[in-house]
Amino acid sequence: MNQEHAPNRPAPTTPSTPPAQVPADAKHPLHTPAGLVGDTPVLWIGAPFTAAGRGFWAKLEGYNPGGIKDRTALHMVRAARESGRLVAGARIVESTSGTLGLGLALAGAAYGHPVTVVTDPGMEPLMTGLLTAYGARIDLVATPHPEGGWQEARRQRVEELLAVRPDAWCPDQYNNPDNVAGYAPLARELVAQLGRVDALVVSVGTGGHSAGVGSVLREYFPRMRIVGVDTTGSTIFGQPPAARLMRGLGSSIHPGNVAYGLFDEVHWVAAPEAVWAARHLARHHYATGGWSVGAVALVARWLARTLPPETRIAAVFPDGPQRYVGTVFDDAYCRRHDLLGHLPADDPDEISDGRERTVTRWTRCTRVVDPLARSGRDALVGAAR
Repeated sequence: MNQEHAPNRPAPTTPSTPPAQVPADAKHPLHTPAGLVGDTPVLWIGAPFTAAGRGFWAKLEGYNPGGIKDRTALHMVRAARESGRLVAGARIVESTSGTLGLGLALAGAAYGHPVTVVTDPGMEPLMTGLLTAYGARIDLVATPHPEGGWQEARRQRVEELLAVRPDAWCPDQYNNPDNVAGYAPLARELVAQLGRVDALVVSVGTGGHSAGVGSVLREYFPRMRIVGVDTTGSTIFGQPPAARLMRGLGSSIHPGNVAYGLFDEVHWVAAPEAVWAARHLARHHYATGGWSVGAVALVARWLARTLPPETRIAAVFPDGPQRYVGTVFDDAYCRRHDLLGHLPADDPDEISDGRERTVTRWTRCTRVVDPLARSGRDALVGAAR
């Protein structure tokens, strides 16, 4: 029998979507790489990394394609396109040590923009290779700025590139409020996943995710404690500038996005201490990352031991371990920089003000002050709560 005239058989219809685009039994079909970002898992980190019976929840942002800054890269690009600051097809130019570069490459692919990443010799070869593979153009500065270090040298190079390409756009992650706004979904995910958050532990670099996540969570949980994690040698919280091995947290400039008034306390962590924590997480929990993750985990581990046992602690792990195979997880690199064999102290050192003295090991301060502000703007939020 001719199928076209078979009884009780529905007449064929023309599909509204081409067959090549119809997924076969896929739970989350995607048509754009932007859909890969977000809804990252949380994992309980307990013993043996922490004391028995204590622990914290880690938000694993390494499950995004490039890490936590995928979120803000997409948001900043969308906002700039909607406002007309970024025109169709225009080049995106930004200074980064790596992670935002991956996010901008993803946003460029999603929205059709070429990307130039201005970086310095400290960027890992793996990161350079990935950015190149994703189509980003690498522009390398050769000499640090005498006062602002590599970050200021990179920012000045960005200005030079923008001057010769008037249609190009720079996100300016250090001062762009859209950098902060891009992390609101992460905060709402934590609320949905954990129900409540009593203490939040976040690394601080540009100030974007600490401000974005912290401000939204504080609306839900007004008494929540926010703990910032910086690196030794960083100027963000009043320390003098020094050479910094760790990347991804800390700064040699003063980013405008740092929300000093949010923090109840700040901790500075040294590179060997971050390496110890990152390696122990990898060995015992199969969830780790690089410098920022190690530093954040060390502080969250201490809070889990010293705060009441019912305290629900969330720690944001900004990325995964892949880019650090040649640094944090490479024995030869770590030996060259004297990073191995330094067991962190059980407790941090304490100072009463970030400008009190130069710190070289894990140190805590509960008086959080904007170092560029007049004394009347000191952010003593810890004392208020």
